[in-house]
Amino acid sequence: MKILFLSDNFIPETNAPAYRTFEHCREWVKQGVEVTVISCFPNFPHGKVYEGYKNKLYQVEFIEGIRVIRVWSFMAENKGFVKRVLDFCSFMISSFVAGLFIKTDLIIATSPQFFTAISGKWLAFWKRRKWIMEVRDLWPESLKVVGVMNDNIFIRFFELIEHRLYKSAWKLVTVTNYMKQEIQTKHRIADTKIKVIRNGADFDEFQPLPKNRELISRLGLANKYIIGYVGTHGLAHGLAFILECAAKLKSDKVHFLFVGSGAEKPNLLRLQKELQLSNVTFLEPVPKNEVKEYLSILDAGLVNLIKSPVFMGALPSKINELVAMGIPILLGVEGEAEEFVGSNGLGVCFEPENEESFIHAVDQMLDKKNDFWGNGSKEVKNLIDRKELADQMLAFIRK
Repeated sequence: MKILFLSDNFIPETNAPAYRTFEHCREWVKQGVEVTVISCFPNFPHGKVYEGYKNKLYQVEFIEGIRVIRVWSFMAENKGFVKRVLDFCSFMISSFVAGLFIKTDLIIATSPQFFTAISGKWLAFWKRRKWIMEVRDLWPESLKVVGVMNDNIFIRFFELIEHRLYKSAWKLVTVTNYMKQEIQTKHRIADTKIKVIRNGADFDEFQPLPKNRELISRLGLANKYIIGYVGTHGLAHGLAFILECAAKLKSDKVHFLFVGSGAEKPNLLRLQKELQLSNVTFLEPVPKNEVKEYLSILDAGLVNLIKSPVFMGALPSKINELVAMGIPILLGVEGEAEEFVGSNGLGVCFEPENEESFIHAVDQMLDKKNDFWGNGSKEVKNLIDRKELADQMLAFIRK
């Protein structure tokens, strides 16, 4: 079986789409599937091509048995709507042209934005092949939620495209039950056509580790209760709210560590300065193979989103790595994520953008700081085992 997978993010980029695609494709290759991934040259999140690469028309490389075809794209930093759309559209066209020359039995195109899916649909038409749309975000609905665009003629045009993509795809894969239900209800998609394959963790890479004392010392965080956030600092993550709460915490033992970058980071750094926060440290992104060392020093892992109905179905991938490493979770996400963390005793939940609820949750974490270590039963970990999830998706494809 030959699969052509379109994803504008792929390793060595370190965001969730890049690693989900890589880890699924790697497992399929082990089972004898011939996988070709078309992606752009790595540049996320700063819009600058990584060292060792050059943004040229076409390049082929092999990564753990996966044939990876890199194509030219307009590169933009992960902020600013117009430039990002130009980025998405350029990859849509480049991936379509490159895909015309690839022999395949099936095409998969992944979101979060749907321009990559448009390329998948076009290729399916011209190559007379079936295609699967992997839905990782309810786009363009999420644009309205974070305030990028209001409900206008452009949003309605995007919603029309979204509807047609869902209808034309042979099958749909979503990452949460909420997304599945929303798509089924609003777009009248048959239950047999859509399956939930949630995000997971690679247990070969992420597992409980002793605290990296040298790193704690280097960061000057000895004898601190470290609450850490590792990932994108975007509009949807509500990190300004966390800084405002940090300014009002009474305990001087709690320290917040933010590792990563994103559109909101400059604003967060300004806010840190304005509030004169001595209990907050910001670091630049670290290579994927170093992430576990930074996670190891955390007493709690922060997972937070702004308060919105569209995030009721969000299951941030950060949760999985924290569970895999046995780190208690401080969760500010309602709905499906709250149910998963709360019902499985994986941490403490608070209401998004509710200061009183957040401070109370931090106090609970301090009171229970020895109760969560080793959290996550075998049954819970089986739900987020990336290898098992890859097998489920391949079975759904072959069915």
